[in-house]
Amino acid sequence: MKLLKLACITVLVALPCLAAAESLRCAGGIVSEGDSRLSVVYKCGQPVLTDTYCAPVYYGGTLHPVPEPFASSVVPCQQIEEWLYERGPGEMLATVFLRSGVVQSIAYGRQPR
Repeated sequence: MKLLKLACITVLVALPCLAAAESLRCAGGIVSEGDSRLSVVYKCGQPVLTDTYCAPVYYGGTLHPVPEPFASSVVPCQQIEEWLYERGPGEMLATVFLRSGVVQSIAYGRQPR
């Protein structure tokens, strides 16, 4: 029984180490989650394309979006920015997702979604 508890504790302690965040290597440095918009432009330059949209807000801790009319009048949407970077011939495109001016994630792919 003690061995089982020890194994469970070991797995729970090791789980945060398994989460890997994406990063983007540019001529001016490496961009990673938590970097500011200014830092991304400083390290990578201006993106090839940008898009901004209003993402729905979800109830805390659930996958259910806040319904109308509350979503538009009481709870504002979250501004999300997508910045697309071409990294050169033979390299995949990189899309940097920013929320409130901070890098939330970085995705790689051949074409924007």
